Amino acid sequence: MPTKKKPQVTAAPERRRELLDTAAEVFAEQGYNATTVRKIADHAGMLAGSLYYHFDSKESMLEEILRTFLDELWDGYDAVLGAAGLGPRETLEALVTESFREIDRHRAAVAIYQKESKHLVAQERFAFLAESQRKFEKAWLSTLERGVAGQVFRSDLDVRLTYRFVRDTVWVAASWYRPGGHHSPEEIARQYLSMVLDGIAVRT
Repeated sequence: MPTKKKPQVTAAPERRRELLDTAAEVFAEQGYNATTVRKIADHAGMLAGSLYYHFDSKESMLEEILRTFLDELWDGYDAVLGAAGLGPRETLEALVTESFREIDRHRAAVAIYQKESKHLVAQERFAFLAESQRKFEKAWLSTLERGVAGQVFRSDLDVRLTYRFVRDTVWVAASWYRPGGHHSPEEIARQYLSMVLDGIAVRT
């Protein structure tokens, strides 16, 4: 007689989210290569073998962490980019605000993305990172180009350099931002946009 397969244990959605949040914090703090399943299990307060009931590898955990972050990011970005009547400045402001909201929701995932994506894209299962990077660049460059063409942004603006500056200065916030701090993500975005769009010198 054939032997019965052991049923796979599926974690409740809340527990699965907790485990992934724990894994994300460990990946962000210690680096993906230095993180073992045992380290994640230790931080989650469980045996390493028990973690395999929920995830088949640390790679699958990392993939789910990054896909969840990027899916939510693009839900927000697509809503901004598809909104009718938004000019280039308003689009830029909305994209920056949405970015800070994502840092608030997925700070550890953003940190992982920043540190690890350059190496991960070489692996087939993480090819989606490269596609997201291309979409991201296109969205920001087209917004800046539209602003220059519409005389909303300066005509002498180096669009690609500006894109890199905005991209890097927004996402580096994941290295210091902590949810629940004195400033909401919307307030940080407002202050940031004030400096980027209006400068920090007093106008004379």
